[in-house]
Amino acid sequence: MNQLKHTRSESLGHLATEGVVTVKQLQAAGVSTSRITVRCRPGGPWRRLLPGVVLLGNGEPTRRQRLRALLARFGPDCVITGVDALRAHGADLAQPLSTQLLVKPNRRVLPDELTIIQRTTHLPEPVHFEGLPYAPITRAIVDATRREYEQEPINRLVSQCLYWGLCTVDELRAELETGNQRSTSGIRMALRNLDLAAGTYLSGLARRLLRASPLPSASWDVTVCDARGKPIALADAWWDQIGLAWMMTPGAPGVRPDGHLAYLNLLAAGVTVVRSTYEQVAETPETIVKELVRAYGVAVARDRPKVQGLRRLRADDAA
Repeated sequence: MNQLKHTRSESLGHLATEGVVTVKQLQAAGVSTSRITVRCRPGGPWRRLLPGVVLLGNGEPTRRQRLRALLARFGPDCVITGVDALRAHGADLAQPLSTQLLVKPNRRVLPDELTIIQRTTHLPEPVHFEGLPYAPITRAIVDATRREYEQEPINRLVSQCLYWGLCTVDELRAELETGNQRSTSGIRMALRNLDLAAGTYLSGLARRLLRASPLPSASWDVTVCDARGKPIALADAWWDQIGLAWMMTPGAPGVRPDGHLAYLNLLAAGVTVVRSTYEQVAETPETIVKELVRAYGVAVARDRPKVQGLRRLRADDAA
């Protein structure tokens, strides 16, 4: 095998994916084992991320580079699950210390201390985000809760995923019925105790409804203020560029739990308002979408009202 005259990182960059390359790839390109060892020593230009996997750089690897290294080591048929997968699907969760991987049952490689390997005969079809294979959202939720031993974190994780509309309760229950039953008592209890009439669940339905609609993205949970900055109403969804508000309530449309007709303040300020009950969101989503599309057209055709929207902090966000 001809040895490379130069083994600078930039000359080998074509072998790597986001700076991550396997020792076998380097050896196939003519880099000797001893040369790899020297360059991966402390203070050297490269860094060994995992056995058989090298970073063509000596800085701290990013989360994506670590995930790339795991795929390089455990093979292309493994699937990233748990919190890493939830974050890829859009969940606003803190980055976990460890990574959960799903692999086929015949794999016998040993993980490092920051990797949790779950061998499974039910390896899901992955969802790819930016070239990385992740478990579908419901499988990722179930796998993430398997690692929790306290009920409160499980309740919070399930509520957050439902609140952001990443899945429905029925989809989550279907995953539980068809998947591995091991360590699922916590998530089953969370679903049993879930109030299906609560705003958390129905807000998730609303978010899914908008994602499937032709409308542009909205901001959620917004305090609408007048030109002087005085709060006048709370909008569940808000399109700031045109001054369109969507308000959802448990009772009559536009009536908040305290009985205040908040939408009148918005109308007086020139805001276009769509009012819905939670029941309408759950039972007649197509009608709601048509009403929102019509209202969007009305708002675009008129001058934007002199109001401003400020996102309000939910208890779940602060947790």
